[in-house]
Amino acid sequence: MVGLSLGEEHFIQGGIAQDLRSDGRKRLTYRPIYVETGVIPQANGSARVMLGKTDVVSSVKAELGKPSSLQPDKGKVAIHVDCSTTAAPMFEGRGGEELSTELSVALQHCLLGAKSGAGAGIDLSSLIVVEGKICWDLYIDCLVVCLDGNLLDALGAAIKAALSNTGIPRVHVAAGALGDEQPEVDISEEEFLQFDTSDIPVIVTLTKVGRHYIVDATSEEESQMSSAVSISVNRKGHICGLIKRGGAGLDPGIILDMMSVVKHVSEQLINKLDSEIAASEAGAEES
Repeated sequence: MVGLSLGEEHFIQGGIAQDLRSDGRKRLTYRPIYVETGVIPQANGSARVMLGKTDVVSSVKAELGKPSSLQPDKGKVAIHVDCSTTAAPMFEGRGGEELSTELSVALQHCLLGAKSGAGAGIDLSSLIVVEGKICWDLYIDCLVVCLDGNLLDALGAAIKAALSNTGIPRVHVAAGALGDEQPEVDISEEEFLQFDTSDIPVIVTLTKVGRHYIVDATSEEESQMSSAVSISVNRKGHICGLIKRGGAGLDPGIILDMMSVVKHVSEQLINKLDSEIAASEAGAEES
């Protein structure tokens, strides 16, 4: 927890009420975003994202597996978050483990939709090699290096950037497998398919402080929140997931208003993130 004096709390709350936050931003303005892709050479894709002082890394590892019998036409994605104990004192002991689990579940919900796959921001059907027999399993691991608020949005951005950097090896399937026989496959070491990230959403968290809500809250601002709603939205404006944190209830009308605000803010965030990803990829090719 962030320890603030009563005067500091009033200063933060008063600034938000006047649409002039303590770092000079307006209520719906993000901090500068920095993206670096390809930071882990051993992974199929990776990225580092800094949102202000919040610093996270995401990596993607692709392995061949077998589709679930309930979803034979879809691949599988698993997301795990690790909170480094050096990132914040609250991560020491069980505090870090509990938050890691909470964040992993939240990211699964925001990016992968319901258990049925409905609303998924990641197209799991694109991971199928042979329906019912072979698919790609994507293991997405995230590390929180430094925390200064708005962790879920930063992790969502890092996953989107890592997936845009992901190359999945082309698989050649041998003909002749009968019935339940597992077909033989040849995994190319030279040909890679770029993962399609055009419909992968970003996560926008609206944090309610007093009577107003803000985007990209710092740790100090989060310490003053009554509730927060995180909404994942893709480029088409489709909402892929929604989760709420905090004990204070929210009127359904307010949530609908939040959705409208998030759709507007997400356009700017997606454009900025895509621009940063493209610049990082271009810089890597030049070097």
